[in-house]
Amino acid sequence: MKKVLIFYASYGGGHLSAARSIKEYIEENYTDVETNLVDCVKYVNKAFEKLTTTAYNEMAKKAPWAWGKIYSKSEKGPFAAISNTSNKIMALKLNKLLQEYNPDLVISTHPFGSQMCTVLKAKGKIHAKIATVMTDYAPHDQWLVNSNLIDYFFVSHDGMKLALEEKGIDSSKIFATGIPLSNRFLKSYNKKEILDEFGLQENKKTILFFAGGEFGLGKSRTYDMLKTFAENFDYLQVVAISGRNEKMKKSFEYLVHHSHKEDSIKVLDYTTKVPELMSISDMVVTKPGGLTTTESLASGLPIIVINPIPGQEEENAEFLESKNVAIWIKKNDDPKEVLGNLFNSPEKMKEMKISAKLLAKKNSCKDICEIVLK
Repeated sequence: MKKVLIFYASYGGGHLSAARSIKEYIEENYTDVETNLVDCVKYVNKAFEKLTTTAYNEMAKKAPWAWGKIYSKSEKGPFAAISNTSNKIMALKLNKLLQEYNPDLVISTHPFGSQMCTVLKAKGKIHAKIATVMTDYAPHDQWLVNSNLIDYFFVSHDGMKLALEEKGIDSSKIFATGIPLSNRFLKSYNKKEILDEFGLQENKKTILFFAGGEFGLGKSRTYDMLKTFAENFDYLQVVAISGRNEKMKKSFEYLVHHSHKEDSIKVLDYTTKVPELMSISDMVVTKPGGLTTTESLASGLPIIVINPIPGQEEENAEFLESKNVAIWIKKNDDPKEVLGNLFNSPEKMKEMKISAKLLAKKNSCKDICEIVLK
């Protein structure tokens, strides 16, 4: 029985989602493999995990520019040194779990997990293979610390593979499999049943609008974007997902009520029906986190990017625009004009859908598992 330890960290939802998708795929397709899913930072120190995740969430909501600076400076210099040193200290505590579980393979969807394991591997404490799964669309040097001790790098696209090669990573260790994706996005759904379930019409195009969940707090541009749809595009219908942000949900509901758009704008809070909703949508409006971006591409959907967090999300937005699958509505852009031009150009929409399907890597979990468990 082969034993696989899967590490993630709770800085945003994408790391956990990627880790969980890999675990589910292994459990459904490999009878001779045992898996264990662990938040590596919380395991090492619950207080540190709570402090740092809270700091990340607050910066993402209230001072995204500050997170952007930290993200940039953590590649080189003092911030990088502090991060690397703290991971060396934390590795000593993580070693207890690794000795008890004694995995044959460690898969990490957050750089901290990989860093801690390479520290232990360098000291001869562990001998497991180490696989790093990068969960964004642009590289960052924190993923590459002690890269000589990492056996596999899984990246989202061929451009990232090339970028890692240029940083000196052996090309034989890099695989452009895509970001791990739930197999629910591979299924076919009954469009009419889903439209009926959410009170949507068959004769209108559907826009899936993500407010950013808890990170949408205080973002007036998110509200203004939904208001643009309400006031200018009667031929569209919108499913607006506020997530766990109660303030945003109430503001959305206020807008819908006072604009009398109950028939064409449906407001949802947290939902587990994202694969079903994407299957009946024609476009996604979202901040470009790695998870939602991957799901949108797998569903063949053009993306309207709003409110990217400086750092990895802005890099994701730039990449998506360069591949003709997204339009980034920036601070000084007129949303009405940008959206109007797009909806009045069926050819442009068609091109973006084709580009999304070409860029998508829907079998990422299967490909990753076949490589590491062969």
